[in-house]
Amino acid sequence: MKPVRVTTLLWMLLLVLRLGATRKGSPEEASFYYGTFPLGFSWGVGSSAYQTEGAWDQDGKGPSIWDVFTHSGKGKVLGNETADVACDGYYKVQEDIILLRELHVNHYRFSLSWPRLLPTGVRAEQVNKKGIQFYSDLIDALLSSNITPIVTLHHWDLPQLLQVKYGGWQNVSMANYFRDYANLCFEAFGDRVKHWITFSDPRAMAEKGYETGHHAPGLKLRGTGLYKAAHHIIKAHAQAWHSYNTTWRSKQQGLVGISLNCDWGEPVDISNPKDIEAAERYLQFCLGWFANPIYAGDYPQVMKDYIGRKSAEQGLEMSRLPVFSLQEKSYIKGTSDFLGLGHFTTRYIMERKNPSRQGPSHQNDRDLIELVDPNWPDLGSKGLYSVPWGFRRLLNFAQTQYGDPPIYVMENGAPQKFHCTQLCDEWRIQYLKGYINEMLKAIKDGANIKGYTSWSLLDKFEWEKGYSDRYGFYYVEFNDRNKPRYPKASVQYYKKIIIANGFPNPREVESWYLKALETCSINNQRLAAEPLLSHMQMVTEIVVPTVCSLCVLITAVLLMLLLK
Repeated sequence: MKPVRVTTLLWMLLLVLRLGATRKGSPEEASFYYGTFPLGFSWGVGSSAYQTEGAWDQDGKGPSIWDVFTHSGKGKVLGNETADVACDGYYKVQEDIILLRELHVNHYRFSLSWPRLLPTGVRAEQVNKKGIQFYSDLIDALLSSNITPIVTLHHWDLPQLLQVKYGGWQNVSMANYFRDYANLCFEAFGDRVKHWITFSDPRAMAEKGYETGHHAPGLKLRGTGLYKAAHHIIKAHAQAWHSYNTTWRSKQQGLVGISLNCDWGEPVDISNPKDIEAAERYLQFCLGWFANPIYAGDYPQVMKDYIGRKSAEQGLEMSRLPVFSLQEKSYIKGTSDFLGLGHFTTRYIMERKNPSRQGPSHQNDRDLIELVDPNWPDLGSKGLYSVPWGFRRLLNFAQTQYGDPPIYVMENGAPQKFHCTQLCDEWRIQYLKGYINEMLKAIKDGANIKGYTSWSLLDKFEWEKGYSDRYGFYYVEFNDRNKPRYPKASVQYYKKIIIANGFPNPREVESWYLKALETCSINNQRLAAEPLLSHMQMVTEIVVPTVCSLCVLITAVLLMLLLK
């Protein structure tokens, strides 16, 4: 990577200082809106299979690309951590459902492990009955607790054998294998599951898996691999939707959608047309990349223009962005019963021309630069800042851009700050309060938002960051073999929002905050006592049986001596 010139750094510093001086907030933040959500609004939390289940090679599960990626031991994950055990969720279903009941959630979003159900990835080769039974039991347990399952078919853990044999999402045949896998899931669970998500954040899956190599399968196919992977993922999504629509919908009466993650992009200078265009371009490369084919039948025009021009300047005869045929455009358009949105933070955007001679890359194609305001609260994880007003803007953008679709917020949350007390997560409470309130304002604006999924139920394996970032409402002690869970202060606060279905009045909302912090202090005492309890447990499990055995042995020896 070429070093950045000092003059450029000085220019950037001045720009950031100007942002801090001139953009100290937004009109949306001026007042907190007290009110309630529509009747029937669904509140939930989420997780994914690879991040929580563990049991990576148990009960017939096949290897995933993430198993291989983390087992390589080449420093691809912080601390060379793996998710071999993770939260041990495979063996703690009933325990975690108690936590869901404690939160009073209406729904629980989780993902199915493709290699747990189909060890080779191919339905015609092998179906793992134990995997089917595990998820069937989980769904039944949720329903018996009046919790609606929202099920993701694929959250990044592709069967490794599909990667080895076919090159994973670089191969168009994945669309057929995914359709077969989806049909198996519809057949096995569709009588009880009525909300399906085909892919979770496929942009990150394509970009980090096939462009930067930061995620499994770790390929660095600059400027080409991510566009090809995304092309095939969109086709796979459409095939799964059509399969459900033609074969299962009339019997099961469910919904199938996709979940797309995107930060909001705000122009640095709202009076500068170039910055306004750059911010629009940012959103089209982020959200429109997948949403536009599904809702309009093709990639955003700005993506086709920019990638096509850059490709030509790089001496290529064809654009690096693949092309849908007329038949494919018609087939893909309209393949979503709802739009799932994931959102965590916001960026300021300004135009920056990137020379094509730098070589093909996704970043180069966009001709823009992302900035942050130094006044934004830092969430403690690289690149994440609390900017609630951006959430409202993204929701309204999606509403108008894609023709008033039903929207389910599928991911929104904050990680743990390292310097904060483990269970007293005041900053997460502030994040929840701010972002959920901006969502309420978006509904007031006219956005058709049906539900909200806070990310996440538990602290869990966070991909290349290992266990360093903690998004959970429940703290998991990963150093304890039993992986105990402890409620953070935000559990009490989120539960109050759910029960009240919003923010009734200032006095009551303030009391929630005080009660949550009071509860977390008690829980912190429990957590502090845990090492002593673990030590006592070890004494009970190891020392006591050993002493008893010695006593029996001594008694036997004395008895033998007496008999002689």
